[in-house]
Amino acid sequence: MEKKKILYISQEITPYLPETEMSHIGRYLPQGIQEKGKEVRVFMPRFGTINERRNQLHEVIRLSGMNLIIDDTDHSLIIKVASIQQARMQVYFIDNDEYFKRKTIITDKEDQFYADNDERMIFFSRGVLETVKKLRWTPDIIHCSGWMTALVPLFMNKSYKDDPLFANAKIIYSLYNDDFSHVFDPEIKKKIQFDKIKETDLKSLTPASYENITKLAIENSDGIIVGNEEVNPDFVDFAKSKNKKILDYKNNEEYINSYSDFYDQFLED
Repeated sequence: MEKKKILYISQEITPYLPETEMSHIGRYLPQGIQEKGKEVRVFMPRFGTINERRNQLHEVIRLSGMNLIIDDTDHSLIIKVASIQQARMQVYFIDNDEYFKRKTIITDKEDQFYADNDERMIFFSRGVLETVKKLRWTPDIIHCSGWMTALVPLFMNKSYKDDPLFANAKIIYSLYNDDFSHVFDPEIKKKIQFDKIKETDLKSLTPASYENITKLAIENSDGIIVGNEEVNPDFVDFAKSKNKKILDYKNNEEYINSYSDFYDQFLED
């Protein structure tokens, strides 16, 4: 029997970023699921704080070279990869000199939210999906973690829904307490509208706040996981109102087995 395939798209993975609940799960969940007999691919942004030499990142020339158009401007997509030897697992990094070279992650040195975080989110989400297409790798489940992945469910349901590679993939979105107070410029709607995405699909982004971006992700996902205990309960209530399958918070001893069982609910449907 062919192995089931799980695509992990994570905003944070340790040891490349400091350890948080999200980055810990981003590191150990794929390994645990791989050890249970499933095939995995793992993606994260190549933030400028990541030391490429220490972590032995190198560019994958055959995957790099595409341009993604955002707001009528071409942006070069660079793909890098590193191995976590003890896990026998590779991590793919989405890179671009304009968006990810800076030496801080989400905010600048004055702790101000980057004005182009909306474009960084769009670029990362589309970059992962385009790279998976280039790999010709067909995921059965796409598991997204962190607000920077929040547009992946929308893109999957609109722009990529007719692509045979993604046709049967189920989308799972993990909720974390990674909220921010910044509200994106309304122009974000225009930037997101490409290839079958219409303004009516984005009416919930008024305003384009963390809350509404998260709700957009929930609406377009098949299943929701509560990633840590501090998640806003309003998001869980919203997911319930949309009849989404929900997995409640699981601690470090439970989460790998519980997430695996949750995946199986979708793989058996």
